[in-house]
Amino acid sequence: MKEFTAKTVDEAVSLAAEELKIDPSKLLYKVTEEKKGLFKKSATIAVYLEEDAVAYAEEYLTASLKALGVDITTEGKIEDEIIKITINSERNSILIGRGGRTLQCLNELTKLAVSNKFRRRYRLLLDVGGYKEDKYERVTRIAKRAARDVLSSHQDVQLDPMTPDERRVVHNALSGMEHIKTESTGEGDDRAIWIRYVD
Repeated sequence: MKEFTAKTVDEAVSLAAEELKIDPSKLLYKVTEEKKGLFKKSATIAVYLEEDAVAYAEEYLTASLKALGVDITTEGKIEDEIIKITINSERNSILIGRGGRTLQCLNELTKLAVSNKFRRRYRLLLDVGGYKEDKYERVTRIAKRAARDVLSSHQDVQLDPMTPDERRVVHNALSGMEHIKTESTGEGDDRAIWIRYVD
């Protein structure tokens, strides 16, 4: 969090936006002090930075899981405008859950907590002990194999339902393939990708 002071709130926002090279409309801040005297006016705003959102997410996870008797270490960063946090614990398998369901729920809860705190929607991706990276490699291999089958047979193929982040990985992995189009269909847990042949 960084503070900026000027004569008015609007001027403080402009000052912060210029220094941080952020569009004023995307600036997250709160007014910490505003003086409106007869001869002197000033306003101070505290600006939230992306690093503050990462730190808050890590603190939220650590405190929430500690309350459940699970001690963790975290490593967070911002990459491609996504908050990415890797969690490690002696109980990784419990945090992942069957088919990654517990991890998916943790991801949603943390994303909601961060978005609520900073009044902005963040994209957040949690990983536990490299589970997600391994899963991404696996779904990419499956998708590329299926895409090759579609190219040779000209028959569309539907993949098994996946989480939103896994579907994004598949869309990106196949986006450069000629004559291949990907399309997500279905709702909720049944949402899946079709790999289609196009001329």
